[in-house]
Amino acid sequence: AVSSEFRVQTGYGAILSLLTLTVVGFLVFQIEIPYHFTVSARDHVHVNATSPDGIEMEFDITFPKVPCALLAVDADDPTGQSQSLHLDRTHRVWKHRLDKDGKEIGQRSRFEMGDTLKHVDEVHDIAKNMGIPIEIDGKTTTKTVEDEYEEECGSCYGAGDEGECCNTCDDVKRVYQGKGWLFNDKLEIKQCEKIINSKDEEEEGCNVHGIVALSSGGGNLHLTPGRGLEKFGEKGKQDFFQTIADFISDSFEQFNVSHTINKIRFGAQDFPGHVHQLDGQNRMIEDAFGMYQYYVQIVPTLYRFLNGTEIQTNQFSVTEHMRHVQPGSNRGLPGMFFFYEVSPLHVDIEEYRVGW
Repeated sequence: AVSSEFRVQTGYGAILSLLTLTVVGFLVFQIEIPYHFTVSARDHVHVNATSPDGIEMEFDITFPKVPCALLAVDADDPTGQSQSLHLDRTHRVWKHRLDKDGKEIGQRSRFEMGDTLKHVDEVHDIAKNMGIPIEIDGKTTTKTVEDEYEEECGSCYGAGDEGECCNTCDDVKRVYQGKGWLFNDKLEIKQCEKIINSKDEEEEGCNVHGIVALSSGGGNLHLTPGRGLEKFGEKGKQDFFQTIADFISDSFEQFNVSHTINKIRFGAQDFPGHVHQLDGQNRMIEDAFGMYQYYVQIVPTLYRFLNGTEIQTNQFSVTEHMRHVQPGSNRGLPGMFFFYEVSPLHVDIEEYRVGW
């Protein structure tokens, strides 16, 4: 201790002491402690030696000007062949009718997949065979969500393959069409008892949301409006089109495919700092023959927490393109398309504490 005869107590000294303690406290609690205990993340990129088993895509998209009865969804591989969406209890797609003000109508219904029209060549092929475009339009039913799960495998009335399930009217129509069998209202198909067609949904919109499993080899998921199977089986509709020109004109019916992307994910889980650049984006499409395209590059990502827990998910980058599709131009059909490919690069992100 310093003898009191060598100490001089002044007000300036007290102020200087308090100021020193304040600065030291600030440095300790605001800089040093956060530096040593704050979690940061570092990443590195390497070539992915193995491909992921599959890509899980979750989406929530609103079409304010397209009725649910006319909206179809499908997925293709890079060669243009239809790929399965692996629908099960985990992977389902739902739709919800919206009124002209965007408010939900009734309950959601399951959205069955498959066989949308994507190219003029398909229209010509089908017209040549005197058929109707094979297009699965999900149709709203009066079933609740629980009812949909109760009927896990509806009957295909002898037209389906072994083990095939037909849980909607469109499913039954599709298998009947594939067999070339006659389909009409005299068949008493249970799945077709309570359906709503596009005439009942005029001036309505549709919200489509769900989770699907896609091939890791790349491809596209598309949502396209059209009448397709709605006409199949109706009296006089089998020979409704007199010429190919009439058929193309009907397939190129004008639709407003303006949309809002509420949510897009290419992985089951999020991690801290995960960016979702398409969430909440609106796209107003004035072109009634518009094909809006999203080109998505998916990057497999492994996130490792401090405690050793790991999350295997995906990040993505995206570019957009709006294409005018003139009827008969052989450049595709109107709708909304997500073209995706999986990057050969893999990103590892690891949490760490800077000061340790």
